[in-house]
Amino acid sequence: MGTVVHDRLAGGRLRSGLIWAVVSAASFGLSGPLARGLLTAGWSSAAVVAARVLLAAAVLMPIAVTQLRRDWNLLRRNTPLIIGYGLLAVAATQLAYFNAVGHLAVGVALLVEYTAPIAVVGWMWLRHHQRPGVTTVFGGLIGIAGLVLVIDMRSGFSADGVGIAWALVAMVGAAAYFVLSAHGGDDLPGTVLATGGLLVGGLVLLIAGALGIVPFTATVNPVAYQGFTVDWWVPILAIGTVTAALAYVAGIAATRLLGSRLASFVALAEVLAAMTFAWLLLAETPTPLQILGGALILSGVVVVRWGEPD
Repeated sequence: MGTVVHDRLAGGRLRSGLIWAVVSAASFGLSGPLARGLLTAGWSSAAVVAARVLLAAAVLMPIAVTQLRRDWNLLRRNTPLIIGYGLLAVAATQLAYFNAVGHLAVGVALLVEYTAPIAVVGWMWLRHHQRPGVTTVFGGLIGIAGLVLVIDMRSGFSADGVGIAWALVAMVGAAAYFVLSAHGGDDLPGTVLATGGLLVGGLVLLIAGALGIVPFTATVNPVAYQGFTVDWWVPILAIGTVTAALAYVAGIAATRLLGSRLASFVALAEVLAAMTFAWLLLAETPTPLQILGGALILSGVVVVRWGEPD
């Protein structure tokens, strides 16, 4: 009887984790197409990201304060985790990625960054002695192969040492997102971690812009998408509430339910979501090769799940 109850709990945990992971991936995937319109309208990358994460922090702040229940000691105990999350999972990842695309083709930069699941597997092996099984490794290879097809490298590879270095920093930041999201457990609410990290990351981006490390410009020009135009605040509102506030909270919930390894591979579905939204908002129709790559990504996630311990 106990085994049946355990199986039900484990199944419910897996289902909940997968739902949160899909919500997070879809939300994150919307950010690129929305940001493309803002960039075309005259916004700089750093300004878009800063507006995105600071607005998300403002949206989540009341919930985070309520969940803390005046337990300021809990906040102090987890200050290093929150700062690390903000610096690595938010600020470093975003800044590094946008610096990478200044030297590399977007597809190349994405491909390097999305090798993060391999880094997560390596970290869990070295740090926590969780050696991946053959099935997990095989599933990871299938997923990475799918990414190569989705990103479509046929346009050529431009090897730029500086760009590759920035893309690798973005990959480390993305891996840190999954590893750090799994910390805190039931002790630190996920919304508190997300809010603190977004606030820290946003302030770092503002400082980087003020120091001239990255260009920092914003406009009030109308933002055009495929077939329609909206005021500048519409995509900013969506990019802050949906692609940051919802995305980060859902991602933390998914990682705590699924574990860093499985959650990082399910998050590869973000590429599929980005392709779909780019098709709807920017008329960027995926090629048959990219559709095949998407199928491989999903297959890789399923294989990784088979390889994960219960």
